[in-house]
Amino acid sequence: MDLGSDRGGWFGLRRTRAADEPDVEHAADPADRPSESDMPGGWRTTRRSTRSGKKTRREYKAEAMRDRLAQAADRTGRGVRTAAWLAAWIVGGTAALVLTLFILVLSINGLARWNAQRAAENANSSEARLEKAKDNLLLIGLDANNDAKGFLVLRVNENDDAIYGIAVPDGAFIEVPGQGFERVGDSWKAGADVSLDAVSNFFAVPFEWYATVDYEIYQTAVKNQTLVGVMEQAKDTNLSDEDAGRFGEAFDSTPVSKVALVPMPVKPMNLGDQTYLEPQRAEIADLVKTWWGVDIGAEDSITRVILYNGAGVPGIAGEAAQQLIRAGYRVVDTKNADHFNYTETQVIVQNGSVDAADGVLDALKVGKVSQQPADQEIADIIVIIGKDYKPPTTP
Repeated sequence: MDLGSDRGGWFGLRRTRAADEPDVEHAADPADRPSESDMPGGWRTTRRSTRSGKKTRREYKAEAMRDRLAQAADRTGRGVRTAAWLAAWIVGGTAALVLTLFILVLSINGLARWNAQRAAENANSSEARLEKAKDNLLLIGLDANNDAKGFLVLRVNENDDAIYGIAVPDGAFIEVPGQGFERVGDSWKAGADVSLDAVSNFFAVPFEWYATVDYEIYQTAVKNQTLVGVMEQAKDTNLSDEDAGRFGEAFDSTPVSKVALVPMPVKPMNLGDQTYLEPQRAEIADLVKTWWGVDIGAEDSITRVILYNGAGVPGIAGEAAQQLIRAGYRVVDTKNADHFNYTETQVIVQNGSVDAADGVLDALKVGKVSQQPADQEIADIIVIIGKDYKPPTTP
């Protein structure tokens, strides 16, 4: 085969075709360039398609952006609404919880006050008073004129097989119901009940029972620290035979080592031409706390009362004082009012809650309560006895 002639023929054919085709890019005369109508149809279509696609894509992107913004705004709105709902729920729930706790606290406080009042009423009931007083005895030493010369407040402690006692001299200056601050010996002149109430009021310990003996026997018992045979020598008593036997057995069987009878701590005090003995409350309080378990220095636990006679009936304030003492109040003074024309008993609360006056009304069965706060620490309640008050002994 003649490759040269074949190669020459092939190259010749290429050169012939190239010479026959127009040079579009390098044509000197624009007229020699082909017109757009002579261009292939796909080129124009491609250009138009490209522009349309770009526009479509731009519109699509813009629409997508708007959708994303709308979705973001919607999510933000939902988040804000959810947060607002949660905040409202939390605030509402907190308010409801606070209100519930407030109501609960009020209920608890009310229940506590009710329980405290009920406990106080129960503690001051006649049954409770008798229970507290069952181991206590007031032994009174009388001289030849039947005047009281000494008061021995006793407690028989059956658990420890011991006897404790404080010997109160007749000159001790204390509040005597119906007489004001007087020598305790003068209380006997008004009767054994007044002496019992005077001692109960001073020591804040209930005494319901008494026995009297000759003053010499009284002195011997205190000096020798023994009560053996004392009940057998009693001149008078309000004890039943059974209780008298119970105290007598305790007196006779308790050894001297288990008996503690101490004189009441006092300090001499001159008033006019008379000498009184002022009780030393701090030292006495220690004895009472140790032997009776009563804190007579805790003034907050005992409501203090001053009684005024506003009815003009002699001794009526003293009778009211005895009722209040037996109801658990501490009477710190009794005296005459500014006049005797009070028709209605006045119960004036000066310190503490008005609720404290309820027991006064229960004890006296009469009274109009009012509150007049005062800057004084002597008494919590002032009672002015009016003509409407009827002592329990009055039919």
